[in-house]
Amino acid sequence: MLGCFWTRTAPIWLLLTAVWGCKSPTEHRMLADERARDILEQKQKEAFGRTEPFTIERPSDTLRRRLIVYQNLPHVGRDSLGTDLLERIDKWPEDYPEQTDPATLGQAPWDGAESFTISLEDALAIGARNSRDYQAQKESVFRAALDLDLSRNSFRRILGGSVDAGAEADLATGGNRGVTGGADLDVSRLLKTGAAIAGAIGVDIVKLLTGGKDSSFGLFGDASISIPLLRGAGRHVVTEPLTQSERNVIYSLRNFERFKRTFAVSIATEYLDVLRLLDRLANQEENYRGLVTLSRRTLAMAGAGRLPGVQVDQARQDELRARDGWIGSWKSYEDRLDRFKQSLGLPPDANIELQRDDLTRMAEKVRELFPEPEDGDRPVVKADEIPAADAEVELTPPDRENAGPLELEEDVALGLAFDNRQDLMVTRGRVYDAQRSVVVAADALRAGLTLTGAASAGASRSLGSATSPNADFDPSEGFYTLDSLLDLPLERTAERNAYRDSYIDLEQSVRSVQDLEDQIKIQVRETLRSLLQTRESVAIQIEAVRLARDRVRSTNLFLQAGRAQVRDVLEAQEAFLAAQNSLTQAMVDYRVAALEMQRDLGVLQVDSNGMWIEYEPNESA
Repeated sequence: MLGCFWTRTAPIWLLLTAVWGCKSPTEHRMLADERARDILEQKQKEAFGRTEPFTIERPSDTLRRRLIVYQNLPHVGRDSLGTDLLERIDKWPEDYPEQTDPATLGQAPWDGAESFTISLEDALAIGARNSRDYQAQKESVFRAALDLDLSRNSFRRILGGSVDAGAEADLATGGNRGVTGGADLDVSRLLKTGAAIAGAIGVDIVKLLTGGKDSSFGLFGDASISIPLLRGAGRHVVTEPLTQSERNVIYSLRNFERFKRTFAVSIATEYLDVLRLLDRLANQEENYRGLVTLSRRTLAMAGAGRLPGVQVDQARQDELRARDGWIGSWKSYEDRLDRFKQSLGLPPDANIELQRDDLTRMAEKVRELFPEPEDGDRPVVKADEIPAADAEVELTPPDRENAGPLELEEDVALGLAFDNRQDLMVTRGRVYDAQRSVVVAADALRAGLTLTGAASAGASRSLGSATSPNADFDPSEGFYTLDSLLDLPLERTAERNAYRDSYIDLEQSVRSVQDLEDQIKIQVRETLRSLLQTRESVAIQIEAVRLARDRVRSTNLFLQAGRAQVRDVLEAQEAFLAAQNSLTQAMVDYRVAALEMQRDLGVLQVDSNGMWIEYEPNESA
């Protein structure tokens, strides 16, 4: 009997499997990717008036993997190299791709035994492809698109179907045994007006295996409709989840745009900070060499009887301090470089160096604001022009002379920020969301009146009546109903409290706008002050370096002439080192402040590859 059951019902199973189960897991995943990409392209146009490629599939041949392979770096296993190289497990839903030996992936752009040098532009691109934080942000956007696709699916035609097959024995009627089978196909759809429509058509089959071996065939169909007339009626209520999902994708894209700009500025800040420490290391090394030379000179002069031994000891002490400072600077540089590599998503032990020319170019660009006069052009103060020591001191406050292009007027800067900050657009959009929530919550307080209708036709036969004629599908003999249900609003405590909560949410959303507006004002005002302060600091440190350099030169000459002490030379050397480091710090701070200003104004453009286009105020004006 069981063999007959499977033989007779197998065609039904195979047919339904072919019709509804034809897609593989891979095809389902690819279809989800296609739907999400279409949604993101549509929403990019709505939000920004442009589109750019968006994918969460990371390339298998990443820089991280190549660094580990070609530089032979230690790693925990294949799960450190990428998902495509994971060990195979049983029952994986998709076909395994052809796995490649990691040692043969791609071609190394450098000799593995040598360091790999990257520029600031390289760092931005590498971060966009390798940073784990960057990838997590992209996946958050992609998930919002998938959520929207699911919300849209609620208003599509939903097809369903089932097949059942079984065996039965009716011992009460003489032990009749038989097989039964059936299939049904149903379709449903929720309209944006709130009406829900459903329909189904099916077939029942009974085949006796004993007695006369009769069979029966039944065909049936039914349909229903439900229409809310009061509570829950209207497009604004029915489509609210869809509306919110649509807006959530816009929010996620705007948040990602904000993240890209913040991330780019963060990477640039770290990059320049590493270069600053590298420059400080070079200054410490130069200072250390100079003090070694001075120590040797003092030894020679002491041997000739021209210096007392105590000055030789002073030079030696400063030489030792210089060595300690040089080693400390080396450690600080290496530690900061490791953390920077981690920010890019690269192994901290990878052999990577930064392009030092970037610091030189940045310094040249900053120095354009402060042209250093030639020695012959330096102002000479005449004796009669020197104020008396007890004369009143008038302090000159900093002004906008030699101001950089991003040192905008405050009202202009705030106007740009209010027009371009993506996070502000999202926060303001949340106010409208909260207003809609009030409307929907108010709708839940109303009485509910629902009109329902149903129709069915056809019949099926039981096993014991298989000798009866087949069931006819005759709509004229069908069963039809029309009902209405009125839900009186006598108990609405939960709905009342939800309605009150919606007003609280609205007030909170407005306060969020106010709070972010104030934060933006603080950020812009502070950054404008930072630009002014760091520009003044650059000018001060340029002059300090010039004076310190002249002082080192003159004290060395005086020492050789016997007109200065070793301590004078040591103090001059120390002042020169401090001035050099302070100048580099000031120039980096000014450059970072300029980038932060563009970030705070929301005008720094970053493409899908992580590359930026800086804002040019003069051109925009």
